[in-house]
Amino acid sequence: MKRIALPFLLIAAGLSMCFIMQTTSEPIVVSPVIVSDTTLNDTDDPAIWYNKQNPSKSLILGTDKGDSTGGIFVFDLQGKLQKHLCIYNLQRPNNIDIEYGFVYNKKVIDIAVFTERGTDKIRVISLPDCKFIDNGGIPIFADDTLRSPMGIALYKNKQQEIFAFVGRKTGPKEGYIYQYKLTSTKQGLNAQKIRAVGLYSGIKEIEAIAVDDELGYLYYSDEKFGIRKYYADADKGNKELAVFGTSGFTSDQEGISIYTQPNGEGYIIVSDQQANQFHVFSRKGTVSNEHEHKLVHIVKTKTDESDGSDLCSLPLNATFTQGIFVAMSSDKTFQFYKLEDIVPIKK
Repeated sequence: MKRIALPFLLIAAGLSMCFIMQTTSEPIVVSPVIVSDTTLNDTDDPAIWYNKQNPSKSLILGTDKGDSTGGIFVFDLQGKLQKHLCIYNLQRPNNIDIEYGFVYNKKVIDIAVFTERGTDKIRVISLPDCKFIDNGGIPIFADDTLRSPMGIALYKNKQQEIFAFVGRKTGPKEGYIYQYKLTSTKQGLNAQKIRAVGLYSGIKEIEAIAVDDELGYLYYSDEKFGIRKYYADADKGNKELAVFGTSGFTSDQEGISIYTQPNGEGYIIVSDQQANQFHVFSRKGTVSNEHEHKLVHIVKTKTDESDGSDLCSLPLNATFTQGIFVAMSSDKTFQFYKLEDIVPIKK
């Protein structure tokens, strides 16, 4: 969860004081407090919508990758399916992200944007009603034969402009990810390509993308290689700032979530997909290198082959008093964890 002007909130109990000083020796083992209702096909990526008026009514949106029977499944904080909000009969929806404060038809609304891989489009819905506002979708990668959109992350800059970073099933060694500026016009929604950014190892694929709005950084998982870091603002250039998490993963580096704390503190959480665990890296760099992200600890979860996660660091209800971490599991569910079981929470 991210992108809302509230403290301690991102960009997917009782153990935090025990592992604040832990290094990387033995993984912490945690269990979900809630497992969601099942989806139809193949869960992939969650996104959390924080309800500012009533946090206990916040929603979990998750993609389900059916080729023609895919959908966006919507859950409450008890993991119960909200059928009146779900969207069905999509063509392989892949990843999803949420942004707050989008200007649409002269109104300020919250939006969720997801990739629909089977149509080579991104789709935009308003929140919390989960209604399409994109006139059938926005084509992307139109200037390239390599399309099949997969990963997506939204970014709001200091000027309150909103951008979408979109990845694909495969792409060139340079410029794998496209950055689009999202705007509302009289003709509908517009996605203007700003740049192509990001190196690619060529080993597997790039799917998981995350943006740290506050610090202005783009992160993505180059699977079987590492996590790459760039500036989110195009005017700062395409120089690669860091590559980390290149060792210690069983196979695929995958889903990325960012937990923000004041003064640049916090954590970057990356799924070790085949090991059913998450590597937690420092958000803040070292004194000698601001882009050096050290491994803090590893958390073993009950997820199976998780390649998507999100978090919210605000109190939600009596169960999630310090925030929530949501991770996809290949058994067609999403697992809900107490955030303090995943990362140290500063009081």
